[in-house]
Amino acid sequence: MPDSGDVQAVKASNAGDSQVRVYAVAPRDNADPDEIVDGFLEAMTSDDPGFATARKYLTKQAARTWRPEESITVLTTAPDRDQADRPGDPDSQGRTFPISGRRIAEVDARHAYRPEVPSEFDTAIHVVQQPSADGKSKEWRIDSLPRGLVLGEADFLRNYRSVNKYYFASGESWLVADPVYIRQRQDPVTRMDSVTQTVKALLDGPTKWLGPAVDSRFPSGTELREDVRSLTPDDQSTLKVPLNAKADNVNAPACKGMAAQLLFTLGDLTSVRVEQVEILGSKGNRLCLLGKGQALQEFSPVRNPGRGENPYFVDEHERLMMLSVGGRQPDKPAEVPGPFGKGAVPLRSVAVDREENRAAAIVNDGRELRVGSITTEEELPAPVVISSALRPDDRLSAPSWDGRGDLWVADRNPLKPRLWLVPGGQGERVEVGTPWLRDGARVESLRVSADGVRMALLVTRDRRTTLQIGRVERTVEDGHVEVTVKDLQDAAPRLESVTAVSWAGPSRLVVVGTEKGGVQQVRYVQTDGSTSATSVLPGLNGVTSVAAPYGADQSAPVVANSGNDGIVRLVPGANWQPVVKAGSSPVYPG
Repeated sequence: MPDSGDVQAVKASNAGDSQVRVYAVAPRDNADPDEIVDGFLEAMTSDDPGFATARKYLTKQAARTWRPEESITVLTTAPDRDQADRPGDPDSQGRTFPISGRRIAEVDARHAYRPEVPSEFDTAIHVVQQPSADGKSKEWRIDSLPRGLVLGEADFLRNYRSVNKYYFASGESWLVADPVYIRQRQDPVTRMDSVTQTVKALLDGPTKWLGPAVDSRFPSGTELREDVRSLTPDDQSTLKVPLNAKADNVNAPACKGMAAQLLFTLGDLTSVRVEQVEILGSKGNRLCLLGKGQALQEFSPVRNPGRGENPYFVDEHERLMMLSVGGRQPDKPAEVPGPFGKGAVPLRSVAVDREENRAAAIVNDGRELRVGSITTEEELPAPVVISSALRPDDRLSAPSWDGRGDLWVADRNPLKPRLWLVPGGQGERVEVGTPWLRDGARVESLRVSADGVRMALLVTRDRRTTLQIGRVERTVEDGHVEVTVKDLQDAAPRLESVTAVSWAGPSRLVVVGTEKGGVQQVRYVQTDGSTSATSVLPGLNGVTSVAAPYGADQSAPVVANSGNDGIVRLVPGANWQPVVKAGSSPVYPG
């Protein structure tokens, strides 16, 4: 250690560096029980085909029954191994080693990541002596172990990566993202490369949580041809995907939908560039061919997916203003046409539809939801939803539009809290089923995904505000459409409280929250609750609301409302920059 000189700041190495690889080492002869347990825990983090080396630490029976693909338990750090209690009787069978850690997530057999509030993880590994290969001595081996894999978070992120599978919203023609985790490189169990793993995961069907709200165009039982372990695009960036006989008789529209699911799914893999997908039948014959551009235009939940988005906010005079991302003066707000830009009514919060033709605004101290044009000068129609709550803060939440043009808002009246859907932003309002909105639960804010299948909600219960993701289901009963938001899942369990949320892509959110004992931070999270080490944005104090672009435009800024700095913007690779000193309710379309 140096004992003189200046202190210098250095960047810590990234413990989850995907370039680092761990190679398993087989147990040495006459290894003691401690070495066997430590060697096995290390071997679980390797890319060894079939986990063959890890199985060498197990008894023959345990090696046959261990299923590493069954699940992954993710801990904050690598599992701790305590000393075994040595038996008093020297002839006693085996030793038990306590294994512990802080569990933060579980990944199931369908690769779905499910976060948990950090909790104690306690299990054990038991070792016994069995005859060696030559039969002349005995070797210690593991005969009882936890199910699946048990990995620290750094090892998990080194070996696995998040990708979006895509399925069709039930009964609709647009696609919905379904995030899962696959191996970064070759999967030790299936021996498939990352592209093939991703295709297989798509064919296996949606995750259990999303399944009730989506459909797949692939016929039931469709799989990759049995001999396929690697899929690589050709020099024309065309990926040929050979399927089994279950897909041989699909019609042209269904095949196009299958190809679209593949193109959207493979679009998240930065390691390959796929511009076209060609689906092959069981005999190698072409079933259909679809290009990326056509798939985006026909199956995206956002109309005109290549069009840029502009952020909006409410200025100090309670008027709607726009920031032109592609304009010459991106920091200079522009007044929008129509009643909201002219100050016909003072605005409390707003939402702009995804076509950027209309805005929905909460007015009259939170009592009314009104919809008006932001492209033409016209009279403001009557309110579409009215709250009767006594206190302004107990009235209507900020509204949100989905990609199909429907408008959502929560009435926070403590006497009768409800969630409303306004079809097309102007039809007769529909009360949405909310089986979880009871026992004092309160919706602080909501944001609906472009596909209309998922809803991000800030829900307060017992004085704690958490980020929940709910699934939107639509059913037809007696000719009437019934809409329900159900199966809420905590998407940021490690945050003690959450202040604001915005969609930032098909399966990504930007969240403002505070960890227990920590300071406020702005960060990205996946809808499945997973995060990465690079997801935290530059620090900003007193953030009350935030908005992020949904599309892939890398130049579009994140916009926030900071109590100290007013409306601020953050472009990639820069720090927060002020826009106006006073303002509120920054939003992107949606």
